[in-house]
Amino acid sequence: MALSDEELDRYARHIVLREVGGPGQAKLKQARVLVIGAGGLGSPAILYLAAAGVGTIGIIDFDTVSLSNLQRQIVHRTKDVGRPKTQSAADAVQALNPHVNVRLHPERLTAENALRIFSQYDIVADGSDNFETRFLVNDACFLSGRTLVSAAVTEFDGQLATYKAHTARGALPCYRCLFPAPPPPGTAPSCSETGILGAAAGVMGTLQALEVMKEIIGLGESMAGRLLIYEALETRIRVVKLKPDPACALCGGQATIHDLSLHAAKG
Repeated sequence: MALSDEELDRYARHIVLREVGGPGQAKLKQARVLVIGAGGLGSPAILYLAAAGVGTIGIIDFDTVSLSNLQRQIVHRTKDVGRPKTQSAADAVQALNPHVNVRLHPERLTAENALRIFSQYDIVADGSDNFETRFLVNDACFLSGRTLVSAAVTEFDGQLATYKAHTARGALPCYRCLFPAPPPPGTAPSCSETGILGAAAGVMGTLQALEVMKEIIGLGESMAGRLLIYEALETRIRVVKLKPDPACALCGGQATIHDLSLHAAKG
């Protein structure tokens, strides 16, 4: 895909990188990325993906902007309070880079719409804030053959991993290999209860955007099969290896999950 003169100038600092160059920038322009959640993680991810020249960015979020969001959700502005997050984020993307095509999904992600929405994109960046959605996203990505870059943040710490078990079944783990099932309802407090350091979410969302770009371009070493753990108070990053679980209900040899019906049962 050819780049215009304006795009060549805009992305010049990418193009001079030997590992990216014109071909890598063209891959970014052709890419279709779905960002789940325009919140603390999705905000920096959306902005950096847009700045990088990802051609199509889908944003799914059913919520509206509240004043308490602005401490960490940097894609929104004070004037956006009360507006749908998808529309606020789209305005920010267009102001930053008019070359990006933004697709809005102002709805809740469900078992009924997940596969339909995911089929429109090449890669999924999950910035959701609850376990039910994370498991739904993981299962839908595996079943639809989409690579998942998943980030999470709590208080001062964060986690990041790339899951693409569909590309090498039995060789790479999925999210369920690490967490077989969601915790019981009520046992995982929300960020409104525990709090969250805004910049910590920014670190994780930025790392998430970086890993998405690496997957698109084929740059460096994939995070598939590894888990990055960020501890802000200690300024420490650890990376641990993840192994596939042969007994995984989704990607194991005797898998029992073949569709999204278990998520539909939860409403």
